Amino acid sequence: MKLSVIIPAHNERDSIASTVRALAVILSAYEVPHEILVVLDHCTDDTASVLAAIASETPTLRWVANDEPAGFGFAVRCGFRHFSGDAACVVMADASDDPRDVVMYHRKLAEGWECVFGSRFIAGATLRDYPWTKLLLNRFANRVIALLFRLPYNDVTNAFKAFRREVIEGLQPLLSNHFNLTVELPLKAIIRGYRWTVVPTNWYGRDQGVSKFRVKEMGSRYLFVILYVLIEKYFSRGDYRRTALHSEPAENSGGRSETGDGRRVLR
Repeated sequence: MKLSVIIPAHNERDSIASTVRALAVILSAYEVPHEILVVLDHCTDDTASVLAAIASETPTLRWVANDEPAGFGFAVRCGFRHFSGDAACVVMADASDDPRDVVMYHRKLAEGWECVFGSRFIAGATLRDYPWTKLLLNRFANRVIALLFRLPYNDVTNAFKAFRREVIEGLQPLLSNHFNLTVELPLKAIIRGYRWTVVPTNWYGRDQGVSKFRVKEMGSRYLFVILYVLIEKYFSRGDYRRTALHSEPAENSGGRSETGDGRRVLR
């Protein structure tokens, strides 16, 4: 299974090289067939020049320009249109996600899971230098989402997730243009009946560059997509659910799922 690592990047010249190099080294060491696809999201710095400088030492690296308006969601959706793998994993450009966790995601996908979600707030996870104001808002938002959707998952807003190609195709159309895409993707996958699992992941505060996330700009956008998916869940009468559900993967020791269709699984 070839894994495409999609990295949306807006003015990330200070961190993109270390992020790409670390991913390439780890994925190659664990013999994960892969590509690293950087989506240049209307950069006004020399992020593209940095990528060009390291291209010769990173043969699995390529990049495309976001041809839609600027925004995290637009950039990820651009990556979804251009990736070549059997599955895609969204990784942040600031080196906050651990490349070793990408390897774990690949292994879970290879077991047969259709989606792999990370949690930074379960046993085995590491969280370092997370701003406390964002942490409080994160915990509140995820608690509300879990209650509304009755989910045994506590990190829905985490952007670091992986999906098989057929899942990405089955989640269309995607409406979120900004960081609210991080909520739309997993919630749609869950209510449309794709098999998913959760693993502990590590998160490290950025050492370089500036975060592009703006809390004030995202509140109403998160609310919009949550309400949108809630309407689909409770009022669409299953019109958007996948047409063919399969049994769970054989390797499911220690897991938990709803009976029957393998929709909700927590490892």
